[in-house]
Amino acid sequence: MGAIRITGMASGLPPNIVDQIMEGEKIPLKQMEVSKTKEDDKMKLVSDLETRLQDVTKNLAELVGTKGFSDLKLNSGDPSIIDGVADPTIGVTGNWSLEVMQLAQKPGAVSSGFPDRDKSQLGTGYLKFQTPEGVKEVYINGKTNTLDSVANKINAANIGVRAQVLNDRKDRENPFKLLVTGLATGEDSQVNFPTVYMLDGDQDMAFEESRPAQNAKVKIDGFEVEIPDNTSKDLIPGVTLDLKQSAPGRQVQVKVKENLEVISGKIKNFVDAYNKVFSFIQDQHKLVKGPDGKEKLGPMGGDGLLRTIESGLRRVILNPQLGTESNISRINELGIEFNRNGTLNLNADKFNSKVSQDPKDVAKFLKGDGLAVGFVPTVKTQIKNALDGVYGPIPIRKRGLQTKIDSINKRIESKERQLEKKEDSLRQKFATLETTMSKLNQQGTAVAGIASLGQRQ
Repeated sequence: MGAIRITGMASGLPPNIVDQIMEGEKIPLKQMEVSKTKEDDKMKLVSDLETRLQDVTKNLAELVGTKGFSDLKLNSGDPSIIDGVADPTIGVTGNWSLEVMQLAQKPGAVSSGFPDRDKSQLGTGYLKFQTPEGVKEVYINGKTNTLDSVANKINAANIGVRAQVLNDRKDRENPFKLLVTGLATGEDSQVNFPTVYMLDGDQDMAFEESRPAQNAKVKIDGFEVEIPDNTSKDLIPGVTLDLKQSAPGRQVQVKVKENLEVISGKIKNFVDAYNKVFSFIQDQHKLVKGPDGKEKLGPMGGDGLLRTIESGLRRVILNPQLGTESNISRINELGIEFNRNGTLNLNADKFNSKVSQDPKDVAKFLKGDGLAVGFVPTVKTQIKNALDGVYGPIPIRKRGLQTKIDSINKRIESKERQLEKKEDSLRQKFATLETTMSKLNQQGTAVAGIASLGQRQ
């Protein structure tokens, strides 16, 4: 129905009389909306708490994940000569003395020079290479006999060598040369570059300089060994070594040890995630000033759900872990304990000391049997119970809040429909009143006019 405007001129009523009446009628609606906002806020808070608990589980997965509760790092006495990484799943700690006597190299050869790379004709014929897979030939015809074309032809032949054109400015007149190299290092990857068989070219082509493939030579603890690559996984157990340059006579000390920084970082991530849950709960219990200036608890202050979650998480920290076969029984022995603020502190020095003394004992305490025994399984069980979709207190609370929100939404929709009908009815009534009063006023004016005319006569 279109809006009905009431001027109020005939009846003497205010033009916004309906709006004023409706403001009073909307008070219950506004109260419902306030109630809905409160329930929405609680839902957001419960969802936030749920996310924080899930984050604790994520950090636990990192703590006892695929690599386990261990990590290794490699320290090189000269990373510019030799460097590498240690695999914590198979690596062992220890010290080794290494000397890089010679780097492994690929076989290669450089051709004579040409004045350009894409005009001079090399002629017709073939290139022959002796490779580990046997003799390989690349045929060159009159349409593919510039340096660029020959390089492309060699690469397309897929014969175990790679070609490219170099611009060697040492020779100003003939700077362009063909470089051909093998694909792999080591003597087993040897390639021989014989004379080129080409006819009718603008000038002769030949491989003027070549180098053989060679193994890397390394001394490890005084014993010389040869390896085919400059990367090795066999010299030190569980370590990938990267030989960067040869340095005969230079002893480089390589040490593999526990990476306490990484291990400590994993446990710190867990402590931080745990504390985010405790901080959330504490914030809800704090008194804060509302819009009216009065202090009151947060939206979930004093809520039984928070007490249940907090109590369960505290028990995990304070109670001993039995059946782990570890000499450690409580987490505070690893430097993790409550402070005066009710959150956890991590004493990194104490933790690292324990790990250094016996990392396996620490791992036993934390991991247990991976199911029901051990610190980590206990925490995971506690959080799993809190988030259980059927019986968990958080899903139960979320369902209860959603039921309230849905109920309030229905009441709001119903009330809005009622108010809309009432407003239309009031506007109709006041419009009718306005019309009636206007007619009466007109009639009164007409009667007064007639009476005035009679008196003058």
